[in-house]
Amino acid sequence: MKSNWWKILGILILIYTVIVGMSVPLKPGIERADSISMGSNGNNASSISSGENHVIKVIGYNTNYKDNTNKAWLRLDTIGAVAATKFETISETEANVHFTIPTIFPARDTFQLLSMVIYNKEDGPSILPDAFSIRTNQRSNSNLTEWTVDPITNITDKPGMQFPYRSVLNETIRNTFFHIPLWFSMFILLLISIIYSGKYLKNNNIKDDIIASSLVNVAVLFGILGIITGSIWARFTWGTFWTTDVKLNMSTVAMLIYVASLILRSSINDVDRRAKLSASYNIFAFAALIPLVFVIPRLTDSLHPGNGGNPALGGEDMENTLRMVFYPAIIGFTLLGLWMTSILIRYESLKDRWLSRK
Repeated sequence: MKSNWWKILGILILIYTVIVGMSVPLKPGIERADSISMGSNGNNASSISSGENHVIKVIGYNTNYKDNTNKAWLRLDTIGAVAATKFETISETEANVHFTIPTIFPARDTFQLLSMVIYNKEDGPSILPDAFSIRTNQRSNSNLTEWTVDPITNITDKPGMQFPYRSVLNETIRNTFFHIPLWFSMFILLLISIIYSGKYLKNNNIKDDIIASSLVNVAVLFGILGIITGSIWARFTWGTFWTTDVKLNMSTVAMLIYVASLILRSSINDVDRRAKLSASYNIFAFAALIPLVFVIPRLTDSLHPGNGGNPALGGEDMENTLRMVFYPAIIGFTLLGLWMTSILIRYESLKDRWLSRK
C-alpha cells in the first residue's frame, strides 16, 4: 500500500479535477454588446460615434439584470469612464443601456477603444473589454467634466468560487483542465523517455529501452487525446473541428513523427538493433518536437494562446480559481501516465522473458 500512494494520489486528483472543474459555475459576463441606435455590425468591437446618444443592447451570460441595482459604464482604459444615463431591463440576460458619448476625449490617439462594464449587487462586475471602437479628432489636455476618473469603485465580486467568464469560450473554458494538462503530461513523459534512451545508449541495459519505449507509448496516447480534445474545443470556439492553424498542424506533425517511431520499432525483430534505433530516434523526435510546437507557431499568426501575438493563458485569462484546478490536473494526468507506463513496463518485461525462453 505504501508503494502505491502516488497512484492513489493521482486518481484522487483526477476525481477532484472532474468534480470541481465541471461543477463550479462561471462568473456573470457580457456575451455581446451592440449599438442598436446606429445599427449593429455583429462584432463585439462595433463602432460608435462621439457626441451622440447611443442605445447599447447588451446580452449577458449567467446574469441577473432584473436586479434593480444595475449600473453601467463605458470605460476608456484607466483614464476615465462615462456612466449610463438609463438601464432598461428586458430579461435576466438582456438589457438596453443608454449612453451619451462625450464629444471631446482625453488627448490620446484618434482611434480609441471603450470597454463595457456592468455591475449589480447580485452579479458583481461584468466586463467586455474593447466592446466599442471610436474615432475622434477633438481632444483636450484640460480637465474633462464629461469624463469621470475611475468612477467604478466600491464594487465587490459575487461571493463564492467561480471560474472567469471569457467571451467566445463560455463553458468550454473547462476544457482548460483536460486539453492543456494532457499536453503538459505528454511533454513530461517524453522528457523522461529521452533520459532513459540516453541511459540505454550509454549502458546497453535493455530495461532502460523498455522504460523509454513504454513512456513514449503512453505519451503518444496522451498526445492523441490532446488533439481530440483540442479539435472538439475548436468546434465550439472556432466553428470547425480543424483549421489551418499553424500550432494545430505542427503538433500533428510532431505526433506523426512519434507514431512513425512506434511503427519502425515494431518492424524490427532483433532486440539490440531495435533498442539502439528506437533510442536514437526518440532523441531525434524530441529535438524535432521543440521547434515544431514551441518555435514555429511563434513566428507566424496562430489562433492558439501564446503564439503569433495572441496572449497566453496568463494574467486575466488564467485566474487563481482556474489555477486551483489546472495545476493539480497536470500532476494528476502525469501520475496517471506514470501508472500506465509501469503497467506497460511489466507487460513488456514479461513478454521479453517469455520470448527468451522459446
